[in-house]
Amino acid sequence: MKEISAGGVVYRHKDKTLQIQMIQDRYGKITLPKGKMEPGETVEQTALREILEETGIEGRIVEPLETIAYQFSLPEKGIVDKEVHYYLVEATGGELQAQIEEIRGVEWLHPLDAWLKQKHSGYGNNESVLGKALQRLGYEVN
Repeated sequence: MKEISAGGVVYRHKDKTLQIQMIQDRYGKITLPKGKMEPGETVEQTALREILEETGIEGRIVEPLETIAYQFSLPEKGIVDKEVHYYLVEATGGELQAQIEEIRGVEWLHPLDAWLKQKHSGYGNNESVLGKALQRLGYEVN
């Protein structure tokens, strides 16, 4: 079985300061908003819909960042091939509000704070995604 999801690294400029949006998932890990593609959607539409649903923020896609692939197992379905498309997304509106049914919290962070949280409490496969986004936004991290 194959499952396609999409999401993004959302950023904004507030008071001339760049901020990166990070979420805390239901397992307590720091991650990026993403979710499953629905019938009839493009991956870009999925990314923007999931960001809005999970965080309350509307955005526009600036550019694709990376597609990651991995496998996991579900008791009722067996092995699932997962593909996640990530985009660099500029926040254009909305109110920051966590979708508590799916995530524990959402916040805006200074880019280097977002990177440190990712390194200490995030999923390993998101590291290159966030790193590419920060690089495109003018921050060098390693």
